[in-house]
Amino acid sequence: MLLAACTTESPEKAVTPVDDYHVTGNCAMTLSEEDLALRAAKHAEPGVTMVELSNGYSVFTQQFGESEDAKVLVLHGGPACTHEYMLNVAYQMPGHEGLADVGDAEVHMYDQLGSFYSDQPSEDLWNIERWVEEVDEVRRTLGMDSTNFYLLGNSWGGILAMEYALVHQNHLKGLIVCNMQSSIPDYAAYNVSTLRPQMRPSLVDSLEAFEAAEDYQNPTYLELIDKEFYRKHVCRLETWPEEVVGSFARLNYKLYDLMQGPSEFKVGGRIIDWDITPRLGEIAVPTLMVGATHDTMDPAAMARQATLVQQGRALICENGSHLALWDDAEDFFEGVTQFVRDIEQGQFAP
Repeated sequence: MLLAACTTESPEKAVTPVDDYHVTGNCAMTLSEEDLALRAAKHAEPGVTMVELSNGYSVFTQQFGESEDAKVLVLHGGPACTHEYMLNVAYQMPGHEGLADVGDAEVHMYDQLGSFYSDQPSEDLWNIERWVEEVDEVRRTLGMDSTNFYLLGNSWGGILAMEYALVHQNHLKGLIVCNMQSSIPDYAAYNVSTLRPQMRPSLVDSLEAFEAAEDYQNPTYLELIDKEFYRKHVCRLETWPEEVVGSFARLNYKLYDLMQGPSEFKVGGRIIDWDITPRLGEIAVPTLMVGATHDTMDPAAMARQATLVQQGRALICENGSHLALWDDAEDFFEGVTQFVRDIEQGQFAP
C-alpha cells in the first residue's frame, strides 16, 4: 500500500522486542555515524531547503528546475520512506524525461517529518491532520499557490494528497494521486479477494502462519514477501533501481509500522479504517488518478475514483505495478506530463 517495509532494513534500525513505539509514538530513528554523514551530504546538495515548521522541527526539500507556472511538490510513500525512490519525477532516466528536464515543471522533492533526511521527533505527532498541515507549511515556504501548485503523491503520499485537497484545494492548480485507493478497507479486501488467491495455496498458508504468530520480522517471511509479492506487485523490474533500493533501506520502520502495519502484504496500524471515498466529490480541482494493472491497489478502483471527483482523469499503466513510475515509466510519464500540459494550456478535460 504505502511503500514497503522490505528486506533491506539494516539491523540497527530493525524493531526489537522492547520497542514500545506503538504505545508512546516515539518513532525517532537511531542514526549511525554513517547515516549522519549521508544526511549531511544530502543537505549540502544544490537546491536543498530545510523548511522549519511551526512546531520547531525541520523537513528536507530539494528543487529541480525552474517554472513560475507549474511547481510540483512530490509526496513519497510509507509513511516514512524517503523522496529518493521518486527522484525520477524530476530528472531523466532510461525510458523517460523528468518533468524538470523537459521544462514542464519545477519539481520539489520532500522528506516528510520522521523520514530519514528530515528531523526525528521522539514525541507522538503521527496523525493525518498534522501531516496535512505540514504539507501546507512546506507549500507556503516554497512559494506555491493556486496559480502554480501541483501536488503529486504516491501510495501513502496519495493519501496525503487527497486529504490535503479536502482541506486546502483553494491552493491547488492540479492534483495527481498515484497508486492509492481512497479506502484502506477496500485496499485490504483487494489483497484478500484478488492478490492472495493468485499465489499457490501452500505459500499463502505459510505466510498466514507467520502473521498469526505476529512474526513479521522473521527472515523467511520477509524473503517470501519480497520474492512472491513485492517483485510482482510493488516493482516488477528484474533489477530494482538504486533510488528505490536506497529509499527502502532508509525507511523509518517504526513509523511505517505504527501507521501502515507490518508490511505491504499485511495492513494494520492507525490508518486501518481510513476511508474518504464518500468525500471524493468534494474535490473540484483537476485530478489525475493513476493506477496500474499489477498494483497492490485495485486498478478498477483507481479508475472509478477519477469519476467521483469533479474533474477527474484516469491513467492505468498496463505494464506497471505499485511503482509504475519505474516499471511502466513510458506510460506513466506520458500521462502525467500530458495532464500538466493540458492544464497549463487551458485544455484540461476529464
